[in-house]
Amino acid sequence: MKRLVSIAVSLIILVIIYTKIDFPGLIKVFQNCDRAWMAISLGMVVPLTLFTSWRLQQLMPVKESLGFWEANRLILAASVLNMVLPSKMGDIAKAYFMRDRGHLGGSLALSLVVFEKACDMLSLLLWCAFGLLLYSEKDWLFWIMTLGVAAGLIAGILLLGSKSIANIFFKTGKKIAPKKLKTKLEKMHVSWGKMHDYFWRDRQQLTKITLTSVFIWFLHLLQIWFFILALNASTPFLANLALSPLAILAGLLPLTFAGVGTRDAALILFYQPYFDAATGAALGLLCTSRYLLPAIGGLPFLGQFISVIQTNKR
Repeated sequence: MKRLVSIAVSLIILVIIYTKIDFPGLIKVFQNCDRAWMAISLGMVVPLTLFTSWRLQQLMPVKESLGFWEANRLILAASVLNMVLPSKMGDIAKAYFMRDRGHLGGSLALSLVVFEKACDMLSLLLWCAFGLLLYSEKDWLFWIMTLGVAAGLIAGILLLGSKSIANIFFKTGKKIAPKKLKTKLEKMHVSWGKMHDYFWRDRQQLTKITLTSVFIWFLHLLQIWFFILALNASTPFLANLALSPLAILAGLLPLTFAGVGTRDAALILFYQPYFDAATGAALGLLCTSRYLLPAIGGLPFLGQFISVIQTNKR
């Protein structure tokens, strides 16, 4: 039911967007696009998937092995499930799959996925904070967003870097959370503690994973800048470092289907100083392709993942 509501909200927002913009102008934007840059920008999906798969390999314990091809299958199949299931269920299924294939114990597999997602979020916030600090067109709204992003980044670093602070956070959360969330917070608390114990044992490995995550998210934001070039528009790269993460964060709000609608509206709003709404809507469609293309690539591997989810539900 929640998924149907999110799809409905996405459709409503898209209808509002496309009735407000010049729709023939949107078609014209794609007709006049730079085809070489379009191919390069869409092709960025491949190295992004490969680097993410390599990072997953590096997250594995030394005594365990996860082949590069299998890591790619896990990433691609998880992309499919993340498009259609709530709460990033594809990443949870990825942990189940690694456990069932004998790569890791259940709690360690979940801890690994938790750490992977934490690195992604902190890397996104890091680039967003960096871009916003250098962004020259800040009004009061952008100053509020800058403070919010910086606060989120600091809070995330503290939770990841200090087990005692994380314990305080989860214990407080369990006291004030509704009953439905308490069980999830309890599982997250256990996984977070194990994740912290595991990854802080090897500082060199931790540094490598952290720098890899920061680099991967640089490539994500670079891809969005390439999309802008493909649409024959122009935005300073440092401005893109500030604005594109904000749009991605808007898409992470649990309101719409895979961020469709909220992310599009944010792109149109934030990039107003640089190009018109039709180009912003075109950029929104290209940003959706960043999630759609890996999901299409993961369809051949979906059957295995669905069986894993059904088995664990039982």
